[in-house]
Amino acid sequence: MAYTYEYPHPAVTADICIFSIREGRLHVLLIERLADPFQGSWAIPGGFIKMDEDIVVGAARELEEETGVAGVPLEQLGAYGMPGRDPRERVITVAFVALVPSDQMVLTAATDASDARWFDMDELPVLAFDHDVILADARAKLADKVTNRVTETAKSAFQFLPKKFTLAQAQAVFETLRGEELDKRNFRKWIAANWDLVDLKEKTSGGRHRPAALYSVDFV
Repeated sequence: MAYTYEYPHPAVTADICIFSIREGRLHVLLIERLADPFQGSWAIPGGFIKMDEDIVVGAARELEEETGVAGVPLEQLGAYGMPGRDPRERVITVAFVALVPSDQMVLTAATDASDARWFDMDELPVLAFDHDVILADARAKLADKVTNRVTETAKSAFQFLPKKFTLAQAQAVFETLRGEELDKRNFRKWIAANWDLVDLKEKTSGGRHRPAALYSVDFV
């Protein structure tokens, strides 16, 4: 398809904020840029959208090309288009967010990425472009997904729990995603009121703590 423009127009990119819980702490997936601009700097995975490509398809393609991660559901975060955000040309980016179990992934840097790795959200390197702003917005959206106001979207938190889990384990996951401590009594009332918890009539064994009741969750 041919395109003819009589005026300057911006390019479009997609950037993807991939979050996961590793060893009880929230991490984000970053790539190390192989080329300029910001060669050697860490950045959110992403790249330019092709002229005949849907933006979600392009985002998934860039993510797989730069990190080896594929088949991840992407949720749109927002658009970022401040002039000067990219030194190459006028670039508007559409950012996406995903929450995934990291132990199911094998990272492989490719194309314009020399490395791909998980970073603790409390120990981030200096980021390229305006990716610090995008990542801060993505972190806020992630916390909002697991608040008391957004019960439906908080389902994603349960993928970080084993099939049989204790309420203490569930609270720890929600606290990690929200970035704050939760009152034990209120959390247990809330989780029981909003999801169909199944009491398995089993308890944990071993360890230093008292045996705790085990549950599963039914999303039907």
